[in-house]
Amino acid sequence: MSEIQSNFGLTDSKEEGAAVDEPINPLPRAVLRSNSHWLLDGEWKFSIDANDTGLQDRWFLGHSYEGVAEWPGSIEEHMAHTKGQAGPVIWQDKVIAWYEREFALPDRTEPLANSIIQLTFGACGYETRVWLNGHPLSTVEGEAIHYGEYTSFSYELADELLRPNNRLTVRIADTMDAETPRGKQESHVYKRGGIWYQTYTGAVRSVWLETVERNRLRSRVGVVSTVEDELVRFTLTTRIHDPGNYTLRLQIFERKAPLSSTPMATSDFPLMLEAGQKQQRVVIEVPGAQLWSPENPVRYRLIAQLIDENGYVAQIESQFGLRKIEARGRFVYLNNKPIYLDGILYQPGTATYEEMKRHMLAMKELGCNLVRVHIAGIDPRIYNLADKLGLLLWVEVPSPHSSTSRSRHNHQAELMRMLALIGTHPSVVIWSLYNEDWGAQDIATNPETREYITNMYYFMQLAYPQFLVVDNDGWQHISYEGRLKSDLLTAHLYTPDLGQWQSLLDRLVAGDLDTVAAFPLVVGDPFFYRRQVPLVVSEWGGFGFSNYGGPQDAEERTERIRQFKQEMRKRSIAGDVYTQATNIEDERNGLIEPHTGELTVPARLLASGGYSEVAAMPA
Repeated sequence: MSEIQSNFGLTDSKEEGAAVDEPINPLPRAVLRSNSHWLLDGEWKFSIDANDTGLQDRWFLGHSYEGVAEWPGSIEEHMAHTKGQAGPVIWQDKVIAWYEREFALPDRTEPLANSIIQLTFGACGYETRVWLNGHPLSTVEGEAIHYGEYTSFSYELADELLRPNNRLTVRIADTMDAETPRGKQESHVYKRGGIWYQTYTGAVRSVWLETVERNRLRSRVGVVSTVEDELVRFTLTTRIHDPGNYTLRLQIFERKAPLSSTPMATSDFPLMLEAGQKQQRVVIEVPGAQLWSPENPVRYRLIAQLIDENGYVAQIESQFGLRKIEARGRFVYLNNKPIYLDGILYQPGTATYEEMKRHMLAMKELGCNLVRVHIAGIDPRIYNLADKLGLLLWVEVPSPHSSTSRSRHNHQAELMRMLALIGTHPSVVIWSLYNEDWGAQDIATNPETREYITNMYYFMQLAYPQFLVVDNDGWQHISYEGRLKSDLLTAHLYTPDLGQWQSLLDRLVAGDLDTVAAFPLVVGDPFFYRRQVPLVVSEWGGFGFSNYGGPQDAEERTERIRQFKQEMRKRSIAGDVYTQATNIEDERNGLIEPHTGELTVPARLLASGGYSEVAAMPA
């Protein structure tokens, strides 16, 4: 058992009247709790189930494991360690791994009548089953098998299953199935090499125990602000074991205000709650609040309490920012002001959390105000860091690699899991449903594929108005009755030649949607571009990557980037995303050293001026 660590909320971390510093959050999530937690990271027993006999042979009741593995880590790394190899093991078709460890019954300081021990996996999968002392567990959502490998999921451990010393068993399975959300990991369709990467699956993020209340708010908060009316709309999720009358109390403070200070805003909401889980939207006015932006990334502190009829309080804390993002005409507007998106593509791959922090700081130093996190699930603390730094984020659903009814079902499930946990952050402003029609290869010919993507676009508009949504980034956007089903018209343009670059940009802004990119920019019904939607060159450059050409010499590459960037700023383009931040596997086109975070090009190379230059752009 790891040493007890307090995942404290701000109210418990400082003396009364003291100013509040940046909260320390050792767990990969956005919300803080005033409770105790116990990390289960470290050494686990480990075996590969090569013939898939572990369930039949009931390994969860007892098994002689062949090796040990450090959690978190990938199955590929753990297989290599067992075999005594230096590099990760490459597997084919299917892999099944079992993990097991013991832990002592935690010494709970919270009242036993009001608390439950919860087990949470920061991310694990793609297919995860869990047993406690030989008993199968189901997630809080009721899943006997959890699918997905990019977001957290939790189990409540019933007191009757716990012992003084406990055995936790985990079975993880993954395949090369092209119908599951894979991002850029290889599959049966796309093989490793070039832009396709080795698999990195399994026990990839921390796992921990913690005490939570029987009746509580879950660790997920959705935030929508409409800046004109000074109202903030919070979506909170209740988890109830004891039906009854409750009060939801919200208090909002300045982030560094003393804990004894009067809240900026507070309100109570009476709720009659049944057993189970339920989302609830509430609205609170925050007069005089400043707006979050890259220039002024101001955040506020939310304390949300669920109070039962006896006055028992279950509390979570989070930070949030007020901001509004819109696509209006040919500009993107942040807080009702046009903003040019100086973006960079980011593929963290197997980078550690500390390395990702260094990357984010370096991207800010490059002059970027936008980071496009490319079809990957990342440590949620990176979203918190982006909130703090004032970096806009463009996030994407890790794509399947084939277009079928099942792949669309899996895609939707992954989208919903991600949305539930990323709705807190003012930094997250854009979502891509698909990229370059990976997993939607029949988008131009299959009405079912277009209907699914269109329905998800409408859903996002209604349920998550705080985001801009791109249907299929790069090309083959969907038009229905001449209406684009994307908030941005995006294009991926690659050429190392400046003259051809100028020609591509001229044709793009003139409305040539058929010949500028690898595929037509719009499919479905005819769409006539007349600057009614922002144009974003959402991938360009790739200089240094052999498949894309361009200069590999550092000085020449720097000058070429400057020239290409200047050409975009001369035209009616709303933003761009340079490809890419760091080298990763075969793609050697990064501007940031992957381990140290040092720039290999001059600082501010990708900066282009913010609001003022946008306002002065030629018509």
